[in-house]
Amino acid sequence: MIPPTIPDLVARASGHPFLGKHLTMARGAHGDVALARLTDFELTSAYEPIFDISVHALAQSLSSDAENVDRFGDELGFQAVTQRLDDAPFDMFEAFDRIADDQELVALDRMSRALHAINFFGAQRHGLLFLRVHERLLKSVKYDHGRHFSTVLMSFGLNPSRIVIELPAAAVAHKTFLGYLTKSYQHYGFKVAGNLSNAGQILSVSDTARLDFLKMDAAIALRDATVKPLVGYASRLRIPLIFNRVMDEPQFEALQQYDVRFVQGPLFNAHYHDRAA
Repeated sequence: MIPPTIPDLVARASGHPFLGKHLTMARGAHGDVALARLTDFELTSAYEPIFDISVHALAQSLSSDAENVDRFGDELGFQAVTQRLDDAPFDMFEAFDRIADDQELVALDRMSRALHAINFFGAQRHGLLFLRVHERLLKSVKYDHGRHFSTVLMSFGLNPSRIVIELPAAAVAHKTFLGYLTKSYQHYGFKVAGNLSNAGQILSVSDTARLDFLKMDAAIALRDATVKPLVGYASRLRIPLIFNRVMDEPQFEALQQYDVRFVQGPLFNAHYHDRAA
């Protein structure tokens, strides 16, 4: 079976009432990607790599030969980031925070996830696609979290099992809610990641919420000297732990001292895109 291209998926999206109004192919220099047209601007997708650094020995420094930038390891997957097509500064979650109507927010959140899925799978990218979900969407949708998005994906001919739904730290802090959300999304075929705001939040994660991944801000964990206990506790839970927002080489080198396996952040983005180019 030939995998669908981005134009194929945009054509399939045209049959959905809301998505059909907003999703289209870009033109000109960006003509190979899908975009979402809103009232004042156009949005498209970018992807931040998440590396499994256990795959290769990382003995060389970032200042080494540019041919060695692949030493980070293999990509576990990519986190989708919403960008304006004109490259003007934009934060999707800040934009969502300015939307007063919950149902409008739900529609736009679903639109952004469909956009990222189309640009990811249509380009035949490998690995997992990590998608963040706004906290208000979790509260606005009363039950069956993941059902709508799973139905949309399957209508596109896409498999939800390659998508990781990222839950915000506020959801992870509530053990009962976390357990419900995790089971619901997994029931509809997704994997689920939980973001931790601090090391103590990992205690909310248990057998009642069998998350597929955990994510933690590298700078906070290093500042609080909690990298080692976090790695140990996540290992006991048998949940892969991703340290994100790695900003520079000193942070990266510090993480390597504690058998950290998965990393993500600005340090890797430029080198990844240079390599891809």
